[in-house]
Amino acid sequence: MKPEAPGRSLRLQLLLGTLAWVLLAIGLAGWGLRALFGDHVREQLGVQLVQQLDQLSAALDWVPGKGVALGAAAALDPRLSQPLSGLYWQVDRLGEAPQAGLLRSRSLWDQALALPPLPEDYPAQGHRMFSLPAAQGHVLLAVARTLELPEGDAPPLRLVVAADRKLIAEPIGRFTRLLLIALAVLGAGLLGAVALQLQLASRPLERMRRGLAAVRSGQAARIEGGYPQELQPLVQEFNHVLAENAEMVQRARTQAGNLAHAVHTPLTILANAAGSDDGALATLVREQVQTARRQVDYHLARARAAAAVRATGLHTPVLPPVRALLRTMARLHAERDLIFELASGAEELAFRGEEQDLYELLGNLLDNAGKWARTRVVVDVRGEGEQLRLDVDDDGPGIVPAERERMFERGVQLDERRAGSGLGLDIVCTLAETYGGSVQVLDSPLGGARLRLQLPRAG
Repeated sequence: MKPEAPGRSLRLQLLLGTLAWVLLAIGLAGWGLRALFGDHVREQLGVQLVQQLDQLSAALDWVPGKGVALGAAAALDPRLSQPLSGLYWQVDRLGEAPQAGLLRSRSLWDQALALPPLPEDYPAQGHRMFSLPAAQGHVLLAVARTLELPEGDAPPLRLVVAADRKLIAEPIGRFTRLLLIALAVLGAGLLGAVALQLQLASRPLERMRRGLAAVRSGQAARIEGGYPQELQPLVQEFNHVLAENAEMVQRARTQAGNLAHAVHTPLTILANAAGSDDGALATLVREQVQTARRQVDYHLARARAAAAVRATGLHTPVLPPVRALLRTMARLHAERDLIFELASGAEELAFRGEEQDLYELLGNLLDNAGKWARTRVVVDVRGEGEQLRLDVDDDGPGIVPAERERMFERGVQLDERRAGSGLGLDIVCTLAETYGGSVQVLDSPLGGARLRLQLPRAG
C-alpha cells in the first residue's frame, strides 16, 4: 500500500491559529487604548482651555478713557507669551463698534484669529467649544464666551482661548509609539508562551511515537509508561490491538503446527509401511512421501514467516543461533574435517523476526556452503542501517555469474551429484523476501562463493 502523504503539522496549525487570535486581540486592544487615550487628552485640553478662559475673564478690566485692559496680575499660561507656541487668546469687541482682536496674546504675534459671526443661539452664559482654522494652516480647538463687564459704559466682549490640535496629536503620537512597543513585547511573550506550551503538550505524542517505533523495531512488545488522561485511552487501545495481533499470530502458528503434525503423521505411517518392501510400488510411495514432506515444510515455512511479519515486538539475537548452527554443521560434516567459524568482529545484533525462521534461513545457507566448501566456512554478522547483513563465505569452487540467479529457483540443483532436493535455497529466498529482505550470491574473499542474506534489524 502506498503511504499517505503527511498532512499539515498540527503544531503549526495551532501556532498559526493562536498567532491570528493574538494579533487580532492585540490590535483591538491597541485601537481601544489609543482611542481612550485620545479622548482623555482632548478632554484634558478642553478643561485647560476653559480654565484659561476663566482666568482671562477674571483678569479683564474697564478703564475709563482707555478701554478694556488686562490686569497686571493675570495668572495666565506662560505659553501665551511665546510667539506661535500653539496656545492663544483673543478679545473681540462686540456691539455698535465691533473690533476683532481688541486684545490678543503675545503668542499670536501680529496676527488675529478669524472668528466666525456669533450665531443667534449663542449662550449668554457659559462657553462654547468649536474648531477654528489658523493662519498657518493648522486647526485650532477654541473655547469662547461673551462677557459683559459691570461698568455701565463697557461694551460687550467675546473672549476666545484656542490651542493647536498638535497639542493633542503629539502626546497621542508618543503614547501610540510606546503602546506599539509594549504590545509588540506582549505579543512576542504570548507567542513564546504558546510555542512553549505546544512544545510541552507535544512531548507525550513524541513519547508515544517512540514507543510505537520501539514496538515496530522489536525493542518492546507494548507501549509502556504513563500518559496524560487525554492520551491514556489511546495508548490502551494501541496495546489492546497489539495484544490481539500477537494472539492472532500465535493462534495461526499453532494451527500451522497442528496441520503439520496432522500431515506428517500419516506420511510417517506410509513411509514406515513402504520401508519394509523393495518393490516398485514401495519405492514410489517412499519418493512421493519424501516429496510431500518437502512441500509441507516449504509451505509451512512461508506461512510461519508471513504470520511473523504481521507480529510486533519480535526480537531475536543473532549470534546464539549462529554459534549453535556452526557447531551442528561441524558435526554434520565431520567426515570432511570442515571448519565452520564465526568471523572476528561479528556484531551483537538482533533479527526482527522469529528465532525458528532464523534457524531455517541460516541452516540452509550453512548446509549449502558446507556442500561446496573445501576446508572452511566463515559467517559474518554486520549492521547496515535498519538492515541486518549476514555473509556466509566458503572456499569452494565458487558459482559462475550465469548460474547465480538460477540457483534460487525451486527444485534446481547446480550439481546433481550432490545430495539435496533443490528446495533449501528457494525456501531461504522466499523467507527473506517475506520479511522484506533479500539473498544474493557474490564472490567470496576465501575464493569461493559468498551468500549474503539481508533481513530487518531489530532495535
